Amino acid sequence: MVALPDRGLMSAEDYLSWESMQQERHEFWDGMLVAMTGGTKRHNRVTGNCFKLLDDALADRDCEVYINDVIVQVQANRKFFYPDVVVTCDARDQDERLVNYPCLIVEVLSPSTELYDRGAKFACYRRFTTLREYVLVGMEEPGVEVYTKNAAGKWVLSEYGMEDVIELESIGVQMAVRDLYDRVDFQTDGDDDK
Repeated sequence: MVALPDRGLMSAEDYLSWESMQQERHEFWDGMLVAMTGGTKRHNRVTGNCFKLLDDALADRDCEVYINDVIVQVQANRKFFYPDVVVTCDARDQDERLVNYPCLIVEVLSPSTELYDRGAKFACYRRFTTLREYVLVGMEEPGVEVYTKNAAGKWVLSEYGMEDVIELESIGVQMAVRDLYDRVDFQTDGDDDK
């Protein structure tokens, strides 16, 4: 991720219009643009596996699963992000480019985005009244963290290893951690920074 201060501040309306004509993706923070850098094969594989598992599990439900290129409007006219995977089951989500009522967001961690995904981004995501779960999927080694909003409105962390099955309460889906990492080799060295 790279901030683009040379672009100056932009309105949300201008951002959405400008972004629709760009080849690269940019997030929007209070008028500033942040370029999304390229990913790796490992990141792409895990994100694709997650999308497929969720899309298959929700095929007969009134839920939509989106990957990478759909913008989530976190704060009206102030913050727009591109999560790796987002699920909405809310009939109000009719905009072609935006999700406004997510129930589940998944971020696949990479060295360059991990602190951002765990910190500032999660703090913003927690503003959603519809968001029930936030999932962080490890890339350096297999492991998944699921933050679930309980009945008292508190976020509770559950951690899962390679042999575990994740219970996604927000959408009533179980998913084996092993399936998230299908065809991912953790023995191979390489630059897996996103």
